[in-house]
Amino acid sequence: MDNLAQLTIGATLVFCVLAVAGVHVFVSGKAQREALVHRLSSTQQIPVVGRRRRFQGVDRRLKKTGLGKKVEIKLSATGLDLTPGEFFVYMLASIAGFWLIATSLLASFFGPIAALIGLWAAFAFLNWQRQKRIERFINQLPELSRILANATQAGLALRMALTMAADELEEPAGEELAKVANALAVGHSLDDALGELAERLPSRELVVLVTTLVLSNRSGGTIVSSLRNLTETLEERKETRREVRTQLSQIMMTAYIVPAMGLGCLLFIDNLYPGALDKITGSAFGQVTVLMSLSLYGLGFFLVRRLAKIQI
Repeated sequence: MDNLAQLTIGATLVFCVLAVAGVHVFVSGKAQREALVHRLSSTQQIPVVGRRRRFQGVDRRLKKTGLGKKVEIKLSATGLDLTPGEFFVYMLASIAGFWLIATSLLASFFGPIAALIGLWAAFAFLNWQRQKRIERFINQLPELSRILANATQAGLALRMALTMAADELEEPAGEELAKVANALAVGHSLDDALGELAERLPSRELVVLVTTLVLSNRSGGTIVSSLRNLTETLEERKETRREVRTQLSQIMMTAYIVPAMGLGCLLFIDNLYPGALDKITGSAFGQVTVLMSLSLYGLGFFLVRRLAKIQI
C-alpha cells in the first residue's frame, strides 16, 4: 500500500509539472501567433491585443531587486516571452515539483538535493536558450553581411542598410537589428547601438562584424569590399562550427547519460529492495557517502562539458 501511495503521489506530481509546462507552451504559442497577426495586420489595420501578463504583483516587486534585474537581462537575451515574475513563479513551482517527486520516488533525504538541482536547471535553461539564440544569430551573420554589402554598394547609408536588413531577415537577427535601428532613430550613435548588440549576443563573429562596420563608418573606407570578404569568412566559420558540433555530439550525450545512469541505479535499488534508500540515508555515514557520490557525478558532468567546449 505504501508503494502504491508513493507511486500515485509521484504520478500526480509528474502530471502537475507537465500541466504547467503545457500551459507555458500554450501561452508562448498564443503570444507568437498574436505577434504574427500584428505583423501581418500592419497594412490591414486589424486591432491586435497583446497577451495579458500574469503575476504582475510579483513582477513589480521582483524588478525592484538586483536579482530581478539580472533575470530580466537574461530573459531579454533569450527571446522568451516571459516576465521576471512569471519566470520566478514557474521556477518555484518546478523546484517544489522536483522536491516532492524525489521525496516520493527515492527518499526524503533527496528532496533538498532535487530542489537545488531544479534551481540550477532553471538558470541553466536560460543560459541554454540564450546560447541557442546566439547560435541562430551567428548562422544568419553571412546573410546579414551580404545584405549590408549589397545595400551599401547600391548607395544606401549604413543606417538605412541596417534598417533594410532588419525588415528582410527573420528572427532573431531581424528583431535584434530592429532594436539597433530603433536606437539609431532616437539619437544613439552607431558605435553605441552596435556595441549594445554585441553585449546582448556575444560571439567572435559578431564582434568582427561590428568592428568592421564601426571602423568603416569612422574612416569612411570601402565598406563593400570589407563586407564581401567578411561574408566568405563567416560562411567558412559557419561550416567549421557545424562540423565541430557534429564531432562533439557524442561527448555531450555522454555528459547527460552518465548522471542519468546513476539516477536509474538508485531507482532500481529502491525498487529491488523497497526502503533501501531510506535505510542508507538514515545514518550519517550513508548520507556522506551519497553526497560524495552525487558530487563525483556532478564533477564528471561539468568536466565532460568543459572538455567539449571548443572555441573556434
